[in-house]
Amino acid sequence: MPRPAGVTETLTVTSADGTSIAVDRHGGGPAVVLVHGAFTGRGHPVMAGVAQGLAPWFTVFDYDRRGRGASGDTQPYAVEREIEDLAAVVAAAGGQAMVFGGSSGAALALEAAVRMPSISKLALWEPPYHVDPGAPELPGDFAGRLGDLVRRGRRGDAVELFMTAAAETPVETVAAMRAGPYWGEMEQLAHTLAYEAAVMGPGSALPAARFAGLDRPALVLNGELSPSWMAGAGRAVAASVPGAAHRILEGQTHQVASGALVPELLEFFVAA
Repeated sequence: MPRPAGVTETLTVTSADGTSIAVDRHGGGPAVVLVHGAFTGRGHPVMAGVAQGLAPWFTVFDYDRRGRGASGDTQPYAVEREIEDLAAVVAAAGGQAMVFGGSSGAALALEAAVRMPSISKLALWEPPYHVDPGAPELPGDFAGRLGDLVRRGRRGDAVELFMTAAAETPVETVAAMRAGPYWGEMEQLAHTLAYEAAVMGPGSALPAARFAGLDRPALVLNGELSPSWMAGAGRAVAASVPGAAHRILEGQTHQVASGALVPELLEFFVAA
């Protein structure tokens, strides 16, 4: 029988470089850590829905990546520091955890799993590597360009560049968003967009050889209605990780519903 989800507890863990990382803990059972993609953080509706859906069976740790929410942002930034942040959360979870990463958070989870045997299983939602001709073309200095805009005080322009170039959002849609009520919140996270680009690497190319040595169970999920290049990326990631499974979720776009994710994650995380 499932255990009650209980009340969320908020805690702080300290990463290797002294950065404070804010974490919400839900439920009880084996540990699952959630790794967010761009523009989202602890308590985002999709990840919150995943946490609540898994909490009757698992202890779910939903954390703010560095530079977001209540977490710190010690400089200079490096992907290795983000991996250390995740390691600190896993340590607080008891030293071993299953991990679910979404979008660029899936790429971060993959990079962490290469270095962290303490990650026992890996579930990934649409890691946006560019392996198909239809994928967006990004400049090799994409992270640098985003960071430069932020340093020059052009946070809105950094958000617009990321949305149009990486997320394929039409210019007219971004213009409407800039006039909307949530644009200010997006600008507050503009400095983290260079972090996302750094996690994905130059051109968001898939480092398949780096993932070939992963020996943990892995599941890669894509949405039926997402751009076809994302499905190609999902298949390529699954092919690069020995034994990984790949599934398509019917009716889902990149903005996936938590209700579609939870049954897949439950089945994967429960399996021996």
